[in-house]
Amino acid sequence: MDRTAAIRNRLTVPVLAFGGILMAVMQTVVVPLLPDLPRLTGASAGTVSWMVTATLLSGAVLTPVLGRAGDMYGKRRVLMAALALMTLGSVLCALTSDIGVLIAARTLSGAAAAVVPLSISILRDELPPERRGSAVALMSSTVGIGAALGLPLAAVIVQYADWHTMFWVTSALGAAGVTLVWWAVRESPVREPGRFDVPGALGLAVGLVCLLLGVSQGGQWGWGGPRVVGLFLAAAVVLALWWWQQLRAEQPLVDLRLVARPRVGLSHVAALLAGFAFYANTLVTAQLVQAPEATGYGLGLSIVATGLCLLPSGVIMLLLSPVSARISAARGPRVTLALGAAVIAAGYAVRIADSRDLWMIIGGATVVATGTTLAYSALPTLILRAVPAGQTASANGVNVLMRTIGQACSSAAVAAVLVHHTSLVGGAPVPTLHGYLLAFAMAGAVALLAVAAALCIPGDSGSDAPDGPEPAGDRTPGAHDRAMEGA
Repeated sequence: MDRTAAIRNRLTVPVLAFGGILMAVMQTVVVPLLPDLPRLTGASAGTVSWMVTATLLSGAVLTPVLGRAGDMYGKRRVLMAALALMTLGSVLCALTSDIGVLIAARTLSGAAAAVVPLSISILRDELPPERRGSAVALMSSTVGIGAALGLPLAAVIVQYADWHTMFWVTSALGAAGVTLVWWAVRESPVREPGRFDVPGALGLAVGLVCLLLGVSQGGQWGWGGPRVVGLFLAAAVVLALWWWQQLRAEQPLVDLRLVARPRVGLSHVAALLAGFAFYANTLVTAQLVQAPEATGYGLGLSIVATGLCLLPSGVIMLLLSPVSARISAARGPRVTLALGAAVIAAGYAVRIADSRDLWMIIGGATVVATGTTLAYSALPTLILRAVPAGQTASANGVNVLMRTIGQACSSAAVAAVLVHHTSLVGGAPVPTLHGYLLAFAMAGAVALLAVAAALCIPGDSGSDAPDGPEPAGDRTPGAHDRAMEGA
């Protein structure tokens, strides 16, 4: 191996982790800008909120689709395409103030949601078993690391520079990500050839858009209103038909028979619950510390200071990812997942005990981040151990999709709780401390459900043993499938 190839091999993990952090940064940078966008674009607050909703919807739809495409056509190739779409969306945001173009550009940026499952699949294919666990754990943690870094970065840029500058910065970072992946990451030889399931992709897209649109807009449109009820009914019908079609397709977009296995299906359930529990921490912490001091509990912090309060969570996720890998290696990812969910619940207990003092708020949020690191790092390891090599990207894409659905449900549930527990401060309705505590209790209860789901996953012995190196002759999907069936 020449020196250049050796350097590329050493940089594979850092480059993929950079892509994951960049994806999370792109999802959060627009948040500090939302209050000012109606003035900057001349659009209503409801229209501006689609800057977030469009990214959520496109990410949810494209994650399993791009994951399946990666398994079929090459993970590195599809990963570069996802990063390129994200970068294009950022460039378009930097060039315009038209809200329609901005929303369309943010829709393109949602493709970056597929970066993490594609990267995890590449790591499974390219790394030896002794390096795989820590690399996958780091890759999983990039979601939280990037979110914690993105908010203060965006807040500083928005406060001290023209808001378009923020998108020029992310455009440059995105271009760097595409270039680094092209240079440092090799294309995986593991493929699952066949015809792409276009009807399955369209059906999943329509069903998910109806479901997540109803969940994300239910608070504004009214949960019992005709639009929301119609969306949920449409989602139920379309997804039921999609399920029927997937069971009959020769090469389905999502292998539902694989999902029906307890080790895979329960991992997806745990991902949904963990996503719900984790996301409430970010949502509520930001609102809590920015609440006016007149409320009796709020700290009245600026957006920049709020972002800095979330930084310790990002740092702890970075530092703990190798610890999570060691726990999974010693005890199995099922135990790591259960432990992580239990720590999340403990973090919310801290939040309920004291949500007035800044240091206790940061401490409780950091405990939740600790549990999130353990849980999120264990989930892809569970999936990698339970599915054939040719389906790792699509299976992890579905797992990330379940986290996304959990986060969307968390956002809607937290908003519903806070809307129903408000008081007037300076003539404006502001959530009460009791409302925040109820949100913490709800998230903690969901975390305990995630513990139960994790403990129901079949144990980490026998067929759940860590993957060993695959012989060269067994790297075809068919050979791996036979090995999985034999296990």
